Amino acid sequence: MSRIVVMGSGETAPTMVKTHRSVLADTFPDGGPSGTALALDTTFGFQDNADELVERTLQYFEQSVGRRVGVARWRRADAPSGEAERTLADLEQARWLFAGPGSPTYALRQWRGTGVAAAMTDVVRRGGTLVVGSAAACTVGSHAVPVYEIYKAGEDLHWAEGLDVLGALAGVPAALVPHFDNAEGGTYDTRYCYLGAARLRAMEALLPDGVGVVGVDEHTALLLDLAAGTATVRGSGVVTLRYRDHEVALADGRTVETGWVGDVVAGRGPAEPGAAPPASTTSASASAPPTTSASTDTAGRPDDAAAPGSATSLRAAVDAERERFDAAMAASDVDAAVAAVHAVEQSMQDWLSDTLQSDDRDHARRVLRAMVVRLGELARTGARDPRDVVGGYVELLLSLRARARADKDFATSDHVRDGLADLGVEVRDTPDGAEWLLPASA
Repeated sequence: MSRIVVMGSGETAPTMVKTHRSVLADTFPDGGPSGTALALDTTFGFQDNADELVERTLQYFEQSVGRRVGVARWRRADAPSGEAERTLADLEQARWLFAGPGSPTYALRQWRGTGVAAAMTDVVRRGGTLVVGSAAACTVGSHAVPVYEIYKAGEDLHWAEGLDVLGALAGVPAALVPHFDNAEGGTYDTRYCYLGAARLRAMEALLPDGVGVVGVDEHTALLLDLAAGTATVRGSGVVTLRYRDHEVALADGRTVETGWVGDVVAGRGPAEPGAAPPASTTSASASAPPTTSASTDTAGRPDDAAAPGSATSLRAAVDAERERFDAAMAASDVDAAVAAVHAVEQSMQDWLSDTLQSDDRDHARRVLRAMVVRLGELARTGARDPRDVVGGYVELLLSLRARARADKDFATSDHVRDGLADLGVEVRDTPDGAEWLLPASA
């Protein structure tokens, strides 16, 4: 098989479940022996919650993807020699190796000068599959974006030396940039792995001649089949091939020759392999202002982007259900409101194993609690129109009052009217008969 799978983000999210299943099925057509599918924990090894992230990763693959995977532990390059040798021995047996979110520069420091980098490429060389997402995706290019150093710490623009897996194995001389369509910044440009357009152009100028950029959108995968010599896009976004200001975007389902991809990012060869692509496959240039939103419209997308993973973040999924809940409450549709509450809880469960570090879970809990409070208030007041609830009783009393008035029994008539007033029902006598109003409708 010999495949490299690069995910722009969402590598442990519901959006990429179908892609993972397909890749694993291709890698293990016979089911495969246990211990040959491994998740490497280096990228987030510096975090205090690294153990939790490992468990969530394993849970995601077992419960969501349907494949039990093991752990290749390599959090630091200076681990005890016995532990390091055991991990390297495990990697030598791997047919499928996964690495995901965290810090690309931390991972590179722990891998460089050790046997891990060679073991990663050897998985592919012997016919296996290397799957990298987010931070790990940054490392497989010739150059890596120092995300934390530039975006968080404000260091001068620079590239870190990458593993160059793409160049060595696929002939694609490029820096790999995940989160290419990121929109977390709102009006602040956080595309291109939080660099923004101006910094991306400045960073590209620092690349050697003949080295470009492969940008992978969030919740999108680039599948490089080295045996077939093809590159295929899967997911809700696009893969962008750039050489300085020239770029070509490949949409979901597009398959091209890997050699052509290498030519484009090296600044040589035709702009398109054969006929020009549909207009929808051409992305905006890096100088254009960000136009994507945190909630991506996935209409017409493949199953990877369909329910339950139609939203590309837990926040987007929850916010969509909150809108449905608000509409249901306004329409006094209790069943729809309860369904929205259930959907929020299910979304929280669907995204439970996602290792992306954000406040989405806190946001989801706040929304869910607010929904429950509003349903509790509705339980006190009732969802039905109060006129529908008390109307029959009021009409019966008014008919008795009308009979008393006809009999000139004004004492009884006034007693009924005053009694209804004490209960909050205003009675108005008109030429056409008595009318009644509740405070809310008065």
